[in-house]
Amino acid sequence: MGRTVVIAEDEAIVRLDLRETLEEEGYEVVGETGRGDEAVELVRAHQPDLVILDIKMPGMDGLQAAHEINRERRSAVLILTAFSQRDLIEQARDAGALAYLVKPFQKEELLPAIEVALGRYAEMQALEAENAALSDDKRGLEHQLETRRWVDRAKGKLMDDHGMTEAKAFGFIQQTAMNCRMTMRDVAAEIVEGRLAP
Repeated sequence: MGRTVVIAEDEAIVRLDLRETLEEEGYEVVGETGRGDEAVELVRAHQPDLVILDIKMPGMDGLQAAHEINRERRSAVLILTAFSQRDLIEQARDAGALAYLVKPFQKEELLPAIEVALGRYAEMQALEAENAALSDDKRGLEHQLETRRWVDRAKGKLMDDHGMTEAKAFGFIQQTAMNCRMTMRDVAAEIVEGRLAP
């Protein structure tokens, strides 16, 4: 079964176009609406892998909906809008959007944006899970930031040295950590220091 998606877009024609494109690519659309408040409810009900939110919607705008969904850590968020002003992009990022797409968009732009959002969400969840074990540690946040820095450096090295995509590089770090019963931070350090390679 494909990844599940909720679409929240107040223009019915755009919503239909999104649904058709997603279904053609193997995604399962589990809910759609033209209202931001309904989008939050659909996400709570269906727990989709991804929610696509237009910024301008009645009930609750896409930024408010993104903030609510991100606060509850329910789905990856992709913001879709006709506006490309820098302040809106920053607001979308601050609300928890993991990718951003300006309308009108092409299918060739939509699919990579979806993959970026899903990849970043998976990465966030994996890092949160690893750091949950450290929640009793007073230095948990410090360790979390340190882990993030090492993982980012290791991803960069894998991408540069082995031609991996960001998602593949992260997957390699995560899988190696599980297989070797190491933390992702330790695996990342081994990669950065040249002691571990795919």
